[in-house]
Amino acid sequence: MTERAEVRRVGVEEELLLVDAADGTARSVASEVLRVAELRGETEEARPDAVPGGSLGPELQEEQIETDTPPATTLVELETALRSWREKARAAAEVSGALVLASGTTPLPVQARIADDPRYREMAQRFGLTASEQLTCGLHVHVSIESDDEAIGVLDRIRVWLPVLLALSANSPFWQGADSGYESYRSQVLTRWPTNGPTELFGTGAAYEENLRLLIGTGVPIDEGMAYFDARASRRYPTVEIRVADVCLDPRDAVLVAALSRALVDTAAFAWRRGQEPPVASSSLLRLAMWQAGRHGLSADLLHPLTHRPLPAGIVVETLAAHVESALRTNGDLHDVREHLERLRRRGTGAVRQRAVLRETGDMGKAVVQLAHLSCPPASA
Repeated sequence: MTERAEVRRVGVEEELLLVDAADGTARSVASEVLRVAELRGETEEARPDAVPGGSLGPELQEEQIETDTPPATTLVELETALRSWREKARAAAEVSGALVLASGTTPLPVQARIADDPRYREMAQRFGLTASEQLTCGLHVHVSIESDDEAIGVLDRIRVWLPVLLALSANSPFWQGADSGYESYRSQVLTRWPTNGPTELFGTGAAYEENLRLLIGTGVPIDEGMAYFDARASRRYPTVEIRVADVCLDPRDAVLVAALSRALVDTAAFAWRRGQEPPVASSSLLRLAMWQAGRHGLSADLLHPLTHRPLPAGIVVETLAAHVESALRTNGDLHDVREHLERLRRRGTGAVRQRAVLRETGDMGKAVVQLAHLSCPPASA
């Protein structure tokens, strides 16, 4: 893959939980935390420029906030920014007696409180329990694209590979105080939204826009922001936004998902420019692949992205790595991705580590506090 002269830029958005520093229960203090952040110049409203990325912001519930990083070209830049914004979130939350927890779901029981925002209030009114119980945290990866047509060409060609990214990032085993039996229960909770999940092949930008027009025309989603596809063309930035991953306990896992996402976009764009047809798979089949990834993470079989047959997770991950190896090499990411994959193989996913911490502490509250500290490790960790 030598056609593209410039390395694509990549940035991430992370949704983080706010939990009590003493007992680990979810805290409804996002507004307080963001007021502190605004005084420190760390919110989008407080920035004097329009440069994208690098801020703390609100999310659907008062028990969570969102960070975003500026666009980066190297993984070192990305990891540095990601760690920096987690630390800024931690410092702002500390003022309210809270910690930030990088987990796809909150482990302890909670009655979430919708943030005081007109759009969020409308969502709560329209979607009832689906909205009020939707306390989940994801990792959204933005990868730069050159045109709207390229974006759709990419979306059509990465869709079969996205369940593998979920498996690698799985970090939400607990729900309302109980073990869900899933590595990523967040992926199950998200299916309650009517627009969540994989899409069919679009083929053209016009078909993508027509699909959005039809969705909004039903009156079910309140706006295009509720097109909660596994991956979508961003309306705000010239990027493809890959949305399947859980927020990762270990920042290095987030960097791994971002690197693989960028390589998938590169590989797909290369195939699109050459007129290669995208892999054919129905959205129903992709839902099964996503369910399998959310249920087992890397601990059992995954569905092969091209044959859709079950194979050991390690083989499927290697298939993804081989598929994007040329792009990883071109981007200078191959060595780091190999290291991250080996570390993940040895230590397990975030879900594996969450369960291990609970076994060690014997108490969910203590486990949550410990996991919150693990969410913001020093850069050398």
